[in-house]
This record gives sequence, structure tokens and C-alpha cells, in this order.
Amino acid sequence: MNFDWNNPYPTTRRPVFARNVVATSQPLAAQAGLAVMARGGNAVDAAIAAAAVIALAEPCSNGLGSDNFAIVWDGRELHGLNASGTAPAAWTLEYFRRKYGDDLAASAPKRGWDSVTVPGAVAGWAMLHGRLGKLPFADVLAPAIDYAERGFAVSSVVNEKWQLAEPLLRDKPGFAEHFLPRGRAPRIGEHFALKGAARTLKLIADSRGEAFYRGEIAEAIGRHAREHGGAMTAADLAAYWDFLQANGWVGTIGQDFAAADGQTYRLHEIPPNGQGIAALACLGILKHTGLAGCAVDSPDWHHVTIEAMKLAFADTYAHVADPRAMRVTPEQMLDDGYLASRAALIDMARAQPFAAGSLPAGGTIYLSAADAGGMMVSFIQSNYMGFGSGVVIPGYGISLQNRGAGFSFDPASANCVGPGKRPFHTIIPAFLMKDGAPQMSFGVMGGNMQPQGHVQTLTRMLLAGQQPQAACDAP
Repeated sequence: MNFDWNNPYPTTRRPVFARNVVATSQPLAAQAGLAVMARGGNAVDAAIAAAAVIALAEPCSNGLGSDNFAIVWDGRELHGLNASGTAPAAWTLEYFRRKYGDDLAASAPKRGWDSVTVPGAVAGWAMLHGRLGKLPFADVLAPAIDYAERGFAVSSVVNEKWQLAEPLLRDKPGFAEHFLPRGRAPRIGEHFALKGAARTLKLIADSRGEAFYRGEIAEAIGRHAREHGGAMTAADLAAYWDFLQANGWVGTIGQDFAAADGQTYRLHEIPPNGQGIAALACLGILKHTGLAGCAVDSPDWHHVTIEAMKLAFADTYAHVADPRAMRVTPEQMLDDGYLASRAALIDMARAQPFAAGSLPAGGTIYLSAADAGGMMVSFIQSNYMGFGSGVVIPGYGISLQNRGAGFSFDPASANCVGPGKRPFHTIIPAFLMKDGAPQMSFGVMGGNMQPQGHVQTLTRMLLAGQQPQAACDAP
């Protein structure tokens, strides 16, 4: 790719060039990843080390009870990982109706135990390391264990989110004990250490992750759920560990897109239950529009991109769910003829609301790591909303995500809640290839902004020649 290295947007950041790179929102996590590589680790080791530290240092967005996804180039091929959690066995539609009534869209909780699916993050770390890691697992988790024991200074961004969460989550089981140690959110620069997290991380390190799903930690999670009206059991965690060994590794799905110089690139995403397919569908729609002829940042550039994204989201929200429950396939959703017909609906003179089409038959952190050996990792991890469910396991420092809030309660929906199902998921890593060779591991944060962010970044780089930092800084 040939870039214009100027940056036309206000920014204090400049591109960084190095043989070994870790990029994420938390400096302590990036430093941990680089330290692991300095000790002989590869990019996967660095990504896991950074993810474990960020689970402590950015607790508003992450925790040991998060989910994660990854796309990894190992020097020869791509590997896709889906470590999103499953619903407890007791989660039927009737379970929620008995507890919350018939109007579940309004009454079902977005926080607390009835929003928690089995956390997948620790199993995801273990699977990534088992297939692609280099250093011993305990060495990879050592920086996180150190921060768990010694604590860290709270940054201004984290402090702001912490204060916003305090009134919402103060009464959730275990939250105040662990995250309001002085009866309030820690102030900027104040020291914070997550109670119990060091011991938990040591148990995870010694068992290569399995202790989270079988044994002491799993029993503690099940006991806490039982004591506070939740449905999750130790058996749910054990079943998930076995499920992920068989189903965690997935093939990626992709979409070709021609750059301004005529060269073709391929964007890779993780298939459903995540929303990465929305980015692929949007690119497929844009191929059949006049975007390439629009001046970057012109009204027409923004209009056609927004309308294409709306069309892609309409289909995504209508169809994406746990793939075992979907009534259509990704191939149908990405059919080129279908996407061309969707593009034809765009009116350059006005914005429109779009419904899903008739298909042809058939809280988050992002981090990227690359090493001198050619390995590249695109990795994303999240507890969903700020501090997730607000539930924290006493004595273990495990804050749990609230990904159950991604389910529908419409029995006609493929995404309707059900035992062992994965909900619609917002977090998506991305990877760009050209002629079978890696070009870029990338991603963004921000819920439903993520597919749009993938599309905006790529179209600016491939059609307008903007360098990566400028593409990220653009409106």
C-alpha cells in the first residue's frame, strides 16, 4: 500500500515503526506484551500477556470474566478463535418469564447474575497459547500476576468510567467490596489492587486455564450464583471448557475489495455469532456504488458509506445469532448478487430507513501484536457494558461480563435466549490480506461502531491512500 504520510486531522499521535509491536489502549498492558517478547516470547504470548494485564488495569472494559476473539497469522496461515461464552443450561425463555414477566424486552436485566453467560476469556488465552504460544503459560501471565499483587495507578480515562459505573453497580454482588475499596471509585493516580486476582491468576497459570472451569474457581462461581439467585453452575463452566476445545477454532470469512491502484485486498472477520459479517457485507455493497469516485470526506463519500452500513446492519440484526440457530448462512448474506441488489436501494439524494432483505436461498479493548518472526495477532476482549454485569466473585477478583444482554426474547428470533447458546456478540477482530500474504491486523472499540470502524479505516486507506493513523483520526 502506498500512503500519504501527512495527517489532515488534529492528532498528537504519529505512526510507530518497530520489529516487535504491541498496540492497545492501556500503556501498562502494551509494556507487558513487549516485556514478554523481550524474554523470547512471540506475538501470541505478547497478546495474552497484554490481555491479562488489561483485565486488571482497565476493569471498566475488561475482567477475568470477559469474552475474547482473535485472528492470528502464524507465518503460514490464518487461525480464527471464538471464545465467546454460552448461556447456562437453565436459561430458557420460560426461566426469564417466570422471573421477570412477559414483557422481557423491557424487564429482563442488563446487569446482575441473569445477564452473565459463561466467561470465555481464560479459555481463549489457554487455547491461543496451546496452539501458538512459545513461552511457558506461567511466564506469559507473570506481568499480570505482578500487577495483581502490587497494584497500579488509576488513569484519568479509567477513573472517569469508574465514577459513571459506581451508582449503577454499587449494590451488585461483590462489586463494592472489590471496586469501591474506600467506599468510592479510586481517584486519578490513586493506587488500586484487585483483591484476590493474584491468587486466581496463579491458579489459572498452574492449570493452563482449566481451573477456571473445573475445580476451585468454578465451584466458587457456581456457589456465588446460587447464593444470589443466578442460574450458572459449576457444570455449566465445565461443559463450556469441553465445548470450546471442540468449537473454539473457526475459519474466517472474507470479502474482497479493490484499492484505488487496482490491487485487490481481502478483509477477514470471525463468522457469527459476532457482527463482523456486517463489515464484510458493507464492503460488498460499496463495491457496487460510486464510492471510489467520491472525494474523501465529501458529503457523497459519507452518505454512501452510511447508507451501505445501514443496509448491512439491517441484515445483521435480523439474522446473526449462534450459528447453530441461524436460518441463513454467511455465504447467503455475502452473496455478491444479493449485495448488488442492496446497493441499488441507495438513493444519493436522501437518507432512508432500511429493513432486512430477502436473502438468496441456500466495553471493550482491542489489541494488536506483531513480532520480528512474522506472527501477527488481532485480538479483542470485553466484559460488554462498563464493568459488565457488576457481579464480582468474592476472594477471586473475577468480574463477570453481561453478554447475556445480547440475547433476544422474541421466540421467532434465531437469537432468542436458550440453554448453551451463544448470544449476538459485538466484539470483532479484523485482518487484512493481499494475495495470501498478511497486510494488517486491526480493530476498533465501541460496540456497534466496530463494523463501521473497520469499513471506514479500510476505505480511507485503500481508496484515499490515508496512512493508518490518519484513517483512525478521521471523523
